[in-house]
Order: sequence, then C-alpha cells, then structure tokens
Amino acid sequence: MDACANLTGHGCGIILASIINGTMTGAVYALVALGLTLIYGVLHIINFAHGTLLMLAMYGVFFLNQIVGVDPYMAMPVILVAAFLFGYGLQRYVIGKTSHGRDEITLLVTLGVSIVIENLALFFFTANERNIRVPYELAGIDLGVTYLLVTQMAAFGAALLITATLWMFMSASDTGRAIRAVAKERQGARLVGINVEHIFALSFGIGTACVGAAAALLAPRFAISPRIGYTFVLIAFTVVVLGGMGSFVGALVGGFIIGIAESVGGLFLGESLGQITISLIFILILLLRPSGLFGEKLR
Repeated sequence: MDACANLTGHGCGIILASIINGTMTGAVYALVALGLTLIYGVLHIINFAHGTLLMLAMYGVFFLNQIVGVDPYMAMPVILVAAFLFGYGLQRYVIGKTSHGRDEITLLVTLGVSIVIENLALFFFTANERNIRVPYELAGIDLGVTYLLVTQMAAFGAALLITATLWMFMSASDTGRAIRAVAKERQGARLVGINVEHIFALSFGIGTACVGAAAALLAPRFAISPRIGYTFVLIAFTVVVLGGMGSFVGALVGGFIIGIAESVGGLFLGESLGQITISLIFILILLLRPSGLFGEKLR
C-alpha cells in the first residue's frame, strides 16, 4: 500500500514538474506571439518575416555580447530600440510602399523579406550555430519536483510584464487609442485626422520590438542559427490563432496552454509525439470557439 502511494505521489510529482516546465516554455512562446498578434490586430496581415526578425535580433544580442561584452539581458534596451526602428522603417518604406494597400501583396512582400534576410544571414553568418555563455546559465531554484532556471523565470516574468505593459499602453495612451481606432476602422480613423500609414509602421515597429525583447531572453538558452526563427514562429502562429487574433491576453494564455500541452504530451507520448497534443487542443478549441479564446479584437 505504501509502495503504491509512493508511486502515485512520484507520478503526480512528475506531472506537476511537467506542467511547471510547460508553463515556463509557454512564456517563451507567448513572448514571440505578442508582436505577431499586434501586427495582425492592426494591419490584418500575417507577418511571414516574424521568425526571421527574431533570428536577426538574436544575432544582434550575440554580437553585442561577443564584441562589446554586454550581458544578453542588459542588451535588451539596445535591441528593443534597434528592433523598433528596423520594424518601423521596414513597414513604412518597404512593405507599405510595395504592397499598395493590398493585403495579399503584403503577405508576399513579408515572405520575400523573410527569404532575403535569411539568405543574407546564411551568407554573412554561415549556417554554424552560435552560443552565448553566461555565468548564471545553470543557476536556478530547486522546487523539489523540478529545478527552475533563472533564464526560464526571466522569460516568464518578462512575458507577464510585456503583456501588461502593452495592454496598458493600448488602453490608456492616446497613441494606443489611435492604434485601436485604425485596427477597427482605418478609413474612419483617416477621416478624423489620424496618420494611418504612421500608425501601421508604429504598430509594426512595436511588434518587432517585442521580438527584440524575446531575442534577448532566448539568446542565453538556445543556439543561434539563421533558421532559429522557424523553431518558434510556427508555434507562435498557433498561439495567436488559439488565443484570438489580435488579443494580447489571448497570446499569453495561448502560449501557456501550448507550452503545457507540449510538455505533458511529451511526458506521456514521448518527445517525438508530444507535438500531437498541441494540434489536438488547437483543433478542439477552434471547433468550440472559432474566433479563439479571447475573440478577434485588440484587448
């Protein structure tokens, strides 16, 4: 009887550890998805260059660390500003100019931008993986059932903080209200004097800045290569649709759901089959709620 109880307790401990680690992983997915959902919420396009921009920002963190010696977390303000400016200019002077306001052309342009940047990265950086070594990479807290790394907790805290900041910015600031107005009715916003093209570029820049923040948090944990973006962006698309297109809270909750589903699914089905759990939950929620968990509007 005691042996059975111990076995049951051990099993519960493993499941609890899997849920905790899945939540930490889900925070990473949410970080990448936040910028994607903002861009969709305003521009109503799927940004195929999102993963490539994440990769570019991670290389930025890497070279700041290798050349200047800046800690990845300390590099975040620089990467945030650089990513915002790059995203603003990319949308204002490349995507906006070449798409002529047509969403289908915008999709193709973002795909083209992704291909160009990735191939330039392959040419200049090669396909070799790069790693950032930090003194605290193995530091963490022992919770008994699992060991949480400092880098995991940093990503979790950043996901909550960035989501809250974006939500307050969209709700309380004049710029946020202008962004929401453009997202809801761009022609009406133009009639009341809002510079729609500027708002488009601003939203794209903020979305890219979110990617920059994610890059600074991911760089100490993952090997960097020109294809690193694909590792996260495909799941980020799933998170955005699952949480509700354009919803910040939905991106956060969707990230946690996907992270836990992946972790627990991998525990019972094995790592190679754990991804099936993500697809099953994704299909189930969309069958019950086609607009996603938190609807389609910016929140």
